[in-house]
Amino acid sequence: MSQPMKGLVQFIADLRNARAREVEVKRVNAELANIRTKFRDPNLNGYNKKKYISKLIYMYILGYEIDIGHVESVSLLSSTKYSEKQIGYLAISLMLNENDSLLDMVVNSARKDLESLDEMHTCLALNCIATVGGRSIGDALSNDIFKLLISPTSPDFVRKKAALTMLRLYRKNPNIIMPGWADRIVALLDHEDLGVATSVVSLVIALVQDNPEDFKMSYGKAVRRLQALVFQKEYSPDYVYYEVPAPWLFIKLFRLLQYYPPTTDEAVEAAIRKVIFKVVDMNAVPVENIQQNNAQNAVLFEVINLAIHLEVDAILLDRIVDALGKFLKSSETNVRYLSLNAMAILAARYDTVPIRKHIPAVVKFLRDKDISIRRKAVDLLYCLCDGTNVITIVGELLKYLQSADFALREEMVIRIAILAEKYATEYQWYVDTSLRLIAIAGNHVSDEVWTRVIQIVVNNEGLQVYAARTVCSYLKQPNCNETMVKVGGYILGEYGHLIADDPGHSPIEQFLLLHDKFPNCSSFTRGILLTTYVKFVNLFVEIKPQLVQVFEFHSTSIDSELQQRACEYLRIVNSPNPTLLPTVWDEMPPFPERTSALLTRLHQKHVISEDKRVWALGNKQAQVERAALNLDQRGSANLLSTPPTGAHAVNGDQNGTAEFKGNGLVPAATGAAGRSGAPPPPPVPRKGSGSTATTGKTEPLLSSNWEEGYRNHLSSVSGIFYEDSLIQIGLKSEYRRHLGCVILYFKNISGTTLQSLSVDLSNPAGNDKLSIATKNFPESTIPHNGSTQQVIVIEAKQPFEESPLIKITYLAGTLKVLNLKLPVVIEKFMEPANLNADEYFKRWNQIGGAPREAQKVFKNISASSADGQLARTAEDDAKIVSGMHWSILRGVDKNPANFIGGSVLHTSAGGNFGCLLRLEPDNDKVMYRVTVRATNEALPSILAKNLTMAYQL
Repeated sequence: MSQPMKGLVQFIADLRNARAREVEVKRVNAELANIRTKFRDPNLNGYNKKKYISKLIYMYILGYEIDIGHVESVSLLSSTKYSEKQIGYLAISLMLNENDSLLDMVVNSARKDLESLDEMHTCLALNCIATVGGRSIGDALSNDIFKLLISPTSPDFVRKKAALTMLRLYRKNPNIIMPGWADRIVALLDHEDLGVATSVVSLVIALVQDNPEDFKMSYGKAVRRLQALVFQKEYSPDYVYYEVPAPWLFIKLFRLLQYYPPTTDEAVEAAIRKVIFKVVDMNAVPVENIQQNNAQNAVLFEVINLAIHLEVDAILLDRIVDALGKFLKSSETNVRYLSLNAMAILAARYDTVPIRKHIPAVVKFLRDKDISIRRKAVDLLYCLCDGTNVITIVGELLKYLQSADFALREEMVIRIAILAEKYATEYQWYVDTSLRLIAIAGNHVSDEVWTRVIQIVVNNEGLQVYAARTVCSYLKQPNCNETMVKVGGYILGEYGHLIADDPGHSPIEQFLLLHDKFPNCSSFTRGILLTTYVKFVNLFVEIKPQLVQVFEFHSTSIDSELQQRACEYLRIVNSPNPTLLPTVWDEMPPFPERTSALLTRLHQKHVISEDKRVWALGNKQAQVERAALNLDQRGSANLLSTPPTGAHAVNGDQNGTAEFKGNGLVPAATGAAGRSGAPPPPPVPRKGSGSTATTGKTEPLLSSNWEEGYRNHLSSVSGIFYEDSLIQIGLKSEYRRHLGCVILYFKNISGTTLQSLSVDLSNPAGNDKLSIATKNFPESTIPHNGSTQQVIVIEAKQPFEESPLIKITYLAGTLKVLNLKLPVVIEKFMEPANLNADEYFKRWNQIGGAPREAQKVFKNISASSADGQLARTAEDDAKIVSGMHWSILRGVDKNPANFIGGSVLHTSAGGNFGCLLRLEPDNDKVMYRVTVRATNEALPSILAKNLTMAYQL
């Protein structure tokens, strides 16, 4: 501030010296009354406004409600003095929210400051906009902020603030990013200032998650920037933090790469792997300095996440696992937590064999003093569990469950239930584990868990007798919880008759076991028990009087649900129709096939996240299960209508008995007739399955003058591909059978330096037909008359029609974007075939007509020049035909003006295909008719089309 405000200093001192709350309130009220009086003065100068608004800010910070000074704060924004403008923006940032109507008054002043030549004023406006945020202010000022971001005259610190302000506004309203901004924002990833690059990559990370296709050029730029940081050491000493270069930029670039699938480009893939190896070597060795160690660990764990995402080779994987194992022994809680988290992610992508050796150490972390470590240890054990260690891991989790924190118990119960169901190989073990889980967890067992146990028992005949006996043993325990009573009531009501002849399990003993718990149960559980009793009436006539007495007693219950249920059951029991009771209360049929609600519940929490890199807990199979659950962005799950697979499938053999097939329970279907009156376990609500419409990507608008270079190179191998006043692009190509190589040469002819050159390839034909890969990165900066090159390797796998597209961006004062089509057509992979007349006509007849023939008539648009002379001679025709890799067979056709050709197309996956050509010009060479036959039905129309295109010069 330009000068101290004595009144503000004295006011703050008065409040601090107030010894009672009443004294402070009295002083604040007096000051508020004074300020109201002062604000009525139309001649109040800027200094006094600043002083009084500063007092209001201080009172607001102390928690007092302030309802004055907002208009005066806005008026300070128009001041030319920095201190007054600063207080005005500070007051607005603190006391206004994004929905305040007064923000409309701020927009004009903020826009003037954004356009100001005073960088300090511009930064004040950016700080205020980023703090307040909101849709309205974003819609009004986003374009001005974008101009500041891309303007070459903006200072670096203004660009940094502009990028972060844009990020803040985007999070509030994604619609502020216009379609044409993507390339310009991505170009700033090459900015020489690391602070600008770091701020921009934060913005790009948020944008990529919602629009990965629009920002896909950021992938190559991120890799190239990492190469420069690691190998060329392109960073200034100002960005070295405790001997770790630019850790924040490293972390953000590694994170950016994780939002895209692993690249198929050989050059990019090789560059990433070299960077990963180098960074792991640089940061894997701990040091004594805590700050340096923290920075190294931050970079190391992020590069490990990237390596996991890319599915690296076994050598690097072993090194990562060894490093993580060492971090498990660290004395720092944060390091242990990050190591456990990285191992959990590793288990989600790889075979977990290298990590299993650390299971004993992970089990010990279940007793760690930090709850976050205990929680992450549970996560990792869940991820490492499979059919070989399920008994050990589930046993350890059950032991820990008895003393686990209440915050962990419900989720642990779900995971134990999933593991027991998925990897069970014995009936008894599954039943014992599930019922023990319910006995230990009690009220922490969610409805999804105990209902799933019942579903498995109902759908597996082999489990029913053992389950009934086991649940009786738990019901006899004095500390039996209510969830166990629910399970016992349902199972005994269905299958109690199967054990009625066993000692200690007679009908009256089963009834007493349940009814002893009846008074202490909730209304819902009592309803289940009443339903169990009416099933007993159907199964055990000898205890009917005791059961009828229960119904009569509850027919006058004050609980309306119990009263209605008891009255209805009493009416059924006393019905004179002898077939009513057995018909209504016949055995329940198997539950319908559907996805386990346990998986739905477990994976729900991983959907609601800003970070789209979220992993599903579990091994590789868990990732498939999570995708199959069709989780929407709101976190709700749509139950699949198709039969589930694996542990949740319902398959029956010819005898209708259950089997264990591999790992997991595979229940068999039983009879279809069922006892419909028994209350089934609470169903999971089935929500309407929403679908997201997928719209195909349209081909980008190609740059002007693209056609000439493209058509010229259809029948030639080198030359100028594209040229304008700034850049010249040359092309040289070579093809051998199904392989090809295209080299693009970029020469700067602008007179100034070209910066941030990027080349991005897209493949409309699809990778299954045409494979494209780059072999190098072109230099991002090209001086005047300098040049760089891009090597592209191509492989034809199947016949294709669409040529690859190339997008070239560079900065020459402003951003320049070129969208071109590479002259890569199917003819490039053909070899001319020399045939005599007999061979030609024999093969022509063997191929036959449609659909292996295509014919096209086209006009020669270059047929005559301005003076009326022919511009294209027979030699020109021959050059085009031979340039398209057709042989020219002389003497085959009776008309010597016709061109007869043959060729063999080579593809790596589809094999070789024979192709035959007949080109017939009319007498004046104004019109041509081309006929093509090929052994592949898709080829004739493609070859005829490409030859026609080559003639349109």
